[in-house]
Amino acid sequence: MDSPRSSALPRRVAIIGRGRLGTALASALPHAGIAVDGPFGRGEIAERFDGDVVVLLAVPDDAIATVAASIPIGPLVGHCSGALTLAVLGDHEGFSLHPLLSVTEPNASFAGAACAIAGRSDRARETARSIAAALGMEPIDVSDDARSLYHAAASVASNYLVTLEDAAEQLGMSTGVERRHLARLAQSALDNWARLGGEAALTGPIARGDEATVRRQRDAAERSVPRLLPLWDALANATRMLADRKMAGRAQ
Repeated sequence: MDSPRSSALPRRVAIIGRGRLGTALASALPHAGIAVDGPFGRGEIAERFDGDVVVLLAVPDDAIATVAASIPIGPLVGHCSGALTLAVLGDHEGFSLHPLLSVTEPNASFAGAACAIAGRSDRARETARSIAAALGMEPIDVSDDARSLYHAAASVASNYLVTLEDAAEQLGMSTGVERRHLARLAQSALDNWARLGGEAALTGPIARGDEATVRRQRDAAERSVPRLLPLWDALANATRMLADRKMAGRAQ
């Protein structure tokens, strides 16, 4: 038996933005029982938006304010930025909905991801919450004053992780180690971190206090890919701090 439809769940959503996220949302929302208009390009704004439709802006951050200003006041208007507050929506009764997910495919599944939401009114906030839930996401309230810190955490967890794994691939390139091998190792470490937290999941020479091995690793990295040394040193120092926390926890 189908669960009852939330009164806050819109029947129609007009998506503006034909990038990765806009295309993925346009594909996923109909499966959640929400009709989709679009996705429209940024230059296709028309007087078509009435009170029965929710307008969702999946455009780059620096375009949100301009696109929002081109929409007549009336319908709920939301943006999908993780970094920006609701102020960027001008006078609209606005909300934000940011899937905590790396979206690269048009048929991406949103199920199981967290989704940062905010709203200027109870109606706007509950609309964002209901859309997130309908897509199988876990809505979390992130206030405007916490937005930059939230987005910083998301960047470390996603963008910086890709940068880190690219560095590992560069270091292993001449050794016969392939991306898929490193990916399996990284996934096992990530699974352990998700289950245990950083201190318990940390392994390797720094965690063991084996600085001789760390020096040999650094020398090899300097010979092979010297441009990565500043990143190596920063990561090694941060890992030492985590290892110190681990040891302090054991001593208590």
